[in-house]
Amino acid sequence: MTATADVGVISYGVHLPAWRLNRKEIGRALGSGGGKGTRAVAAFDEDTTSMGVEAARRALAGASTEPRTLVFATANPAYADKTNATTVHAALGLDRSVPAYDFAGAARSGVGALLAAADSAAAGRPALAVLSDIRTGLPGSAEERDGGDAAAAVQFGSGDDVVAALIGRGSASAEFLERWRIPGDSSSRIWEERFAEGSYKELAHEAVEAALKDAGLTLAEVDKVAVGGLHLRAVRGVARTLGRGATVVDDLAVVIGATGTAQPGVLLAAALDEAAAGETVLLVALGDGADALVFRTTEALPGLRERRTGPSVTEQASAGWEVTYQKFLTWRGFLKREAPRRPDPDRPAGPPAYRNADWKFGLAGSRCTECDTRHLPAARVCINCRAVDQMVGDRVAEVPAVIATFQADLLAYTLNPPLIAAALNFEGGGRFIAEVTDADPAALKIGDAVEMTFRRLYSTADGVHNYFWKARPVQAAVQADEEN
Repeated sequence: MTATADVGVISYGVHLPAWRLNRKEIGRALGSGGGKGTRAVAAFDEDTTSMGVEAARRALAGASTEPRTLVFATANPAYADKTNATTVHAALGLDRSVPAYDFAGAARSGVGALLAAADSAAAGRPALAVLSDIRTGLPGSAEERDGGDAAAAVQFGSGDDVVAALIGRGSASAEFLERWRIPGDSSSRIWEERFAEGSYKELAHEAVEAALKDAGLTLAEVDKVAVGGLHLRAVRGVARTLGRGATVVDDLAVVIGATGTAQPGVLLAAALDEAAAGETVLLVALGDGADALVFRTTEALPGLRERRTGPSVTEQASAGWEVTYQKFLTWRGFLKREAPRRPDPDRPAGPPAYRNADWKFGLAGSRCTECDTRHLPAARVCINCRAVDQMVGDRVAEVPAVIATFQADLLAYTLNPPLIAAALNFEGGGRFIAEVTDADPAALKIGDAVEMTFRRLYSTADGVHNYFWKARPVQAAVQADEEN
């Protein structure tokens, strides 16, 4: 389907994990490898699904239109057989009529999800594409060093809400063995780099030529060029070729790493964060071929940036807590440590999780229509006026809160001790006890502002992930934790 000028991006959001691994730590621990810069590291309680939720929440926070379709793309799904997109759907509190589908298995599924969402919008159904990836390699490998973890969400629609119209697209596909992973393996295998480098440059040329022809433009008329992919040498070569007359968007590989499935969304968001109205952005994604998308920003873009809350891509990339290599290996499962001498946690049961999905996944309590008292979790009988069944749903996932009191528990099991539990007071009423994540207990104070974040509660039990909501401190920039 040829793109039309009234179809394009209407909102977007990015989630970069708070943790950073200094690549020099790899060399210090193993005696070789490592390198310069840092890579983004998903926390012990994050996976591709939970990160996708965070990116999607940021995208929807600035949107004036609700999505009518949700597509979720990742090369590292938390579940096989079970649809991961339905968890994202539930956490966002979307209507049951909104379909949710997975695009899983390969890094190229990310740009495929973007194009599918654009096609859905062109057919009159605004669609949200959520892209997420956790890149893991064997200790000391190039994949471990160069990869990075991230999630991005891009909503496509039409009409006056469009901030970046999709005006051209082109693709080139080829079958060649460059990067692969057998299902169940924890790391990818990579062929000799020079073999694929030339192929990617040729494929990128074909895709870009087709996209520019579709847009009715020449390369000289492009203002910004963003190139992504897991083959870093090919990415650099293509970026040099395309960026001779345009501004090249930083792929952030030195700061957060190559983020695989999520990278097209991250790069597009980074470009839109800085673009002026009327600029043309060329996005190129390399992976089992090449895809090129041409966007033209509109007068609505500055307004969207003003409405959105939270840090930009660059601000998120420049912040972070430093994680040790040993802790990184533990979180990734490569360093097996003694489990606590306590009973193993029970897996969450399906029926009660389904019955309480609005609370467990959507963090929706209830509010009394008689006296306006909020209840967390939802209740039938008002704790204040004793009215029965006079409640309406009240989602608090986006409601600010402050810490009323907290404690740091060194006995409770967590992969990132100590476990911090806090009583939270929500704006507009309601108190709830939650775990606090991405926080330094020594710096935490009563009265600190927190926001809710979708995470795993504890390690997976019997193959079931226990998703719920935690609190994290609201910070303009997360500073490096010298003790980690």
